[in-house]
Amino acid sequence: MGKHSTRKQEAPPRQDPSQTLAWRSIGCVLMLAIPAISIAGALVTIDSYAVYYIPRQLMGYPVLPDYLFATDGLTTIFTPIAHTKNLYAISVISVAYAIVLGGLISLLYAVIYRIANPRRYGPFDAPPPKIKAKKYRR
Repeated sequence: MGKHSTRKQEAPPRQDPSQTLAWRSIGCVLMLAIPAISIAGALVTIDSYAVYYIPRQLMGYPVLPDYLFATDGLTTIFTPIAHTKNLYAISVISVAYAIVLGGLISLLYAVIYRIANPRRYGPFDAPPPKIKAKKYRR
């Protein structure tokens, strides 16, 4: 700004807090629901006939190194993990289900967003440039 010029700053437009709260609550629910659904789906997959297609290296109890059981505190933490049957298979399948489920929800969100067709430019966006390009000829 110059020495003798004054500039009036406009206050930014206020957002609708109810819309923000709704999207935050949907995101919070999805952050909790997607891992729960994917772990439940992995457990159902392990108990079904699809278990024949899972590599046998992922099945069984996990093998942990002996130094993880060196103290009582570590033993308390790692004993339930070591006694969980098919932990590797459950982990791999649940991550795969979470990726697929997250992708489907993102695709659904994109379709709904496209159908709703909000304004292209918001109140904080600059107007699009008005360029009159001439056709280039050699």
